Amino acid sequence: MSTARAARRPWTDLRFFIGLALIVVSVAGVWLIVGAAKQTSPALQAVRTIVPGEPLTSADVRVVDVVLGTVGSGYLTPGTLEPGLIATRTIAEGELVPSTAAADADQGRTTSVVVRSTVPVPASIVKGSVVELWAAEPLEDSKGFGEPRVLLSEATVASVDRDDGPLSAKATTLELVVSRAKVGEVLTALTDGSSLSVVPIGARS
Repeated sequence: MSTARAARRPWTDLRFFIGLALIVVSVAGVWLIVGAAKQTSPALQAVRTIVPGEPLTSADVRVVDVVLGTVGSGYLTPGTLEPGLIATRTIAEGELVPSTAAADADQGRTTSVVVRSTVPVPASIVKGSVVELWAAEPLEDSKGFGEPRVLLSEATVASVDRDDGPLSAKATTLELVVSRAKVGEVLTALTDGSSLSVVPIGARS
């Protein structure tokens, strides 16, 4: 009887086929996982810093193939870049454009205003920087200004124009992206001669 067991061919044993099937399934599973991990999808990447309210066009982005996995639907693709989209937040150069960072222009809640800062603007403030806008109202006797107050606790810099010359730091004009709800206050400060100061967030004492 032991001789008959020794002479039995391995492929006649059911356990041999079960083991072989498990190996095949395991190899196939690994192959599918590796293949899925290597799959890429086209997404849009910003070629420059885009600030809130600016249009999103094909000139502002490039198509890149990236491994997005399950979050692929969270980014703009060539097929979802439609005319009339604007940025709803700052999108840094080189950043993949999230779907949540774009909206129809009709839904935009921001606009831009141009202000001149009366205090030196640090070189670190560039397009895309988030800053505070302070205002000091002129006194009634036209001799100086009152106590400064925060006019805008958060505004995004759309552009910075630093004049050439030794006094350039004191003559900086900035275009700020602000909430439409705050435009009236900013315009009032501009027209009543208030002294406006742009400072980085966190710079106040």
